[in-house]
Amino acid sequence: MNSSQLLGITTFAYLFSAILYIAIFVFRAKKIGLIATVLTIGAFLVNTAGIGMRWYESHQMGIGYAPLSNMYESLVFFAWSIAICYLGLELKYKNRVLGAFSMPFAALAMIMAGLKNPDIKPLIPALQSNWLIAHVITCFIGYAAFAVACGMGMMYLLKDRKANEDPNSLLASLPDLKLIDDIVHKTILFGFLWLSAGIITGAVWANSAWGTYWSWDPKETWSLITWFVYAATLHARFTRGWGGRRIAWLAIIGFFSVIFTYYGVNYLLSGLHSYGGG
Repeated sequence: MNSSQLLGITTFAYLFSAILYIAIFVFRAKKIGLIATVLTIGAFLVNTAGIGMRWYESHQMGIGYAPLSNMYESLVFFAWSIAICYLGLELKYKNRVLGAFSMPFAALAMIMAGLKNPDIKPLIPALQSNWLIAHVITCFIGYAAFAVACGMGMMYLLKDRKANEDPNSLLASLPDLKLIDDIVHKTILFGFLWLSAGIITGAVWANSAWGTYWSWDPKETWSLITWFVYAATLHARFTRGWGGRRIAWLAIIGFFSVIFTYYGVNYLLSGLHSYGGG
């Protein structure tokens, strides 16, 4: 079995996992909760094996690089990162309803990866650096945390809209608003720390590759914009006591900035990072 087959299985496993978590929320089918968790863990392990196999296959071809260099590989790793972030939340909060607002992101990332060219190709000189691994991993764990925070923000707004509704209603199965707000805040903070590390490692890598730490390339500029969006969110939280709807909306808006930084820039704006669209 090769990496493409493993990652194809991963796509269907994440999709089925997302459907199960949504079913737990919509139909209050708590009995399938353990199945959803086990499937998610299994999908994560297959995802991990697929990444490892692709790395091995690149060595067999005489290229030998970490599979994090193009849009296909980054989407696969993005899904992996979302899954591990979600599993961490489930372990901490013991609430599987959170999966209905998190795992669809992982499934969507894998579906989008399936639309990209999966061929293993030699790296361009700029990517032939050990900083590739550090930079991509730190950025994408941050992106994954922001994806989960976006999902939690949507959950908050959904719950808040009908906060005083019948306790037997569908939304009553969602966690308390205070808990959701706490999850949104902590997830944003976690992602912000990883994104900061990603920007720093990217600057060091840029200096070794192009002789400058910062060149105001579109990807760098939008990474900085995204960083400021979340920095402003955390600043408002710490200094002005913002929470609830405001932070929920900022979590959603911030993720749109993440998507443009990650996906939009590669296709709409040309620059030093244009190879990422391949």
